[in-house]
Amino acid sequence: MNKTTHFGYQQVDESEKTRKVEGVFTSVARRYDLMNDLMSGGLHRLWKKFTIEQSYVRPGERVLDVAGGTADLARAFTRRVGPTGLVVLTDINGAMLAIGRDRLIDAGTLAPAAQCDAEKLPFAASSFDCVSAAFGLRNMTHKDAALAEMFRVLRPGGRLLVLEFSQVWKPLKPLYDAYSFGVLPRIGQLVAKDADSYRYLAESIRMHPDQETLKHMMAEAGFERIEFFNLAAGVVALHRGYRF
Repeated sequence: MNKTTHFGYQQVDESEKTRKVEGVFTSVARRYDLMNDLMSGGLHRLWKKFTIEQSYVRPGERVLDVAGGTADLARAFTRRVGPTGLVVLTDINGAMLAIGRDRLIDAGTLAPAAQCDAEKLPFAASSFDCVSAAFGLRNMTHKDAALAEMFRVLRPGGRLLVLEFSQVWKPLKPLYDAYSFGVLPRIGQLVAKDADSYRYLAESIRMHPDQETLKHMMAEAGFERIEFFNLAAGVVALHRGYRF
């Protein structure tokens, strides 16, 4: 009997979710960065900057950016680690990864890029000082498996940073829902010519574990000293955990 999982509010076979998510991001890849600016009013840049600051990445360290897409975090990390460090950009979606790789090259950065599944990372255990995942975890079919893989590839003392949409402060929920399901798909249609993909993205946020649940999932994967920071009244949360 095939197992099912959610794709937004739909229930689909687990084997089908990856294909559907791939279709979403292949469709929006070329307009992804512009849409991020429009959807968040540019706030996503501040959220990512905060993530970099909370990573405590130092020169010479090794960083893995999982589901790194168009390489916003990877580019910032390369400046942090300097010429003696290493940043590896990964994404399961080829269209997103190609844009990220090109942006790294345009920035004069020679960082390896690998197309791979976050649930089956092709890296040796204890390979990295820091792992990041920005706005990608909620699209993964088996989040527990992905977290376990991120734990596996971290060195002792390494840290995981998960930046993701989360549960907004309850008094703001009606306004946030009206924006997510009314305005967002219209922007998606006008800019990316794809309302359905942005409707899915709004739905996927509601299906993603809340702040405390994700903290518990990280603990189950082996992480310690886990904490989270609510940003924009909980619209986004940054979780940080360590491997010891």
